[in-house]
Amino acid sequence: MLSVRFWGVRGSIPCPGSATVVYGGNTACLEIRADDRLVILDLGTGVKPLGDWLMAEELKKGPIDTDIFISHTHWDHIMGFPMFTPLFIPSTKLRIRGPVPFEDDTLESIIGAQLSYRYWPVRQTELAAKIVYDQIRETVLDLGDGLKVTTKFLNHPISCLGYRFEYQGKSIVTCYDHEPFRNLFPTDPGLPGYDEYAALEGEQAAKDENAKVINFFKGADVLIRDTQYTAAEYNEHLGWGHSSYEDSLASASAAGIKKLIFFHHDPNRTDAQLVELEKVYCARAAHAGVEAMMAREGLIIEA
Repeated sequence: MLSVRFWGVRGSIPCPGSATVVYGGNTACLEIRADDRLVILDLGTGVKPLGDWLMAEELKKGPIDTDIFISHTHWDHIMGFPMFTPLFIPSTKLRIRGPVPFEDDTLESIIGAQLSYRYWPVRQTELAAKIVYDQIRETVLDLGDGLKVTTKFLNHPISCLGYRFEYQGKSIVTCYDHEPFRNLFPTDPGLPGYDEYAALEGEQAAKDENAKVINFFKGADVLIRDTQYTAAEYNEHLGWGHSSYEDSLASASAAGIKKLIFFHHDPNRTDAQLVELEKVYCARAAHAGVEAMMAREGLIIEA
């Protein structure tokens, strides 16, 4: 069985409080299960309750030995790492993989910089767990036991990867902190700097890149998608690296997705607002032949 459990569903910044208790206020953290095999995706603040749960329920079965994948290194996706309790258990083994924004940086230095005295009372060198870091780009990884992971670069202000997990004929795909590719060249002949050839090339390049993303989704049982904005909000946030509900629905329909999960909620959204958005966009999805739902902490979805 391949499944996903949500421990953090927010984007940008944690938003605890009385207005976010239904969907949750932690930033991105997913638990992927391939039968008993555990994989963690992103180290947002949701990894704190996940770590506590692992200590209470999993450690008694044996040492925690897991793969962790990072979509990208923006702080909301790594800030929970210092609070992940299994780090302080000597038997813990972690393999952390993800992209880096610049070749001079390392994944270890970016994540580990949080564990310095200026930010945190425990340094990375003082952690008890055995940790191996691996910087990855677009690739296909065989994790053993029949679990395969394929990665795809997304469109975000820094290097960001989507992940496709495949196990026993089932698949779960993640695509968040992603903005649809668009033509960056002027298309109006009246604008300064207009170049007809560049405009046409830019249009084709954006079309090709968006087609690659759809192909990455193709036929997935579950697609977890960035829906930080509505279409109207997105037009006010061009270049911020996030998607709209409308784009997510269109891409899911084009790719033949079975289940679409709206994810990476704007931190300013209240539970009441998300309830209304869920009604509207789940109805639109059903009309398009796609089953859709809003991600919330604690939700478990089987592929």
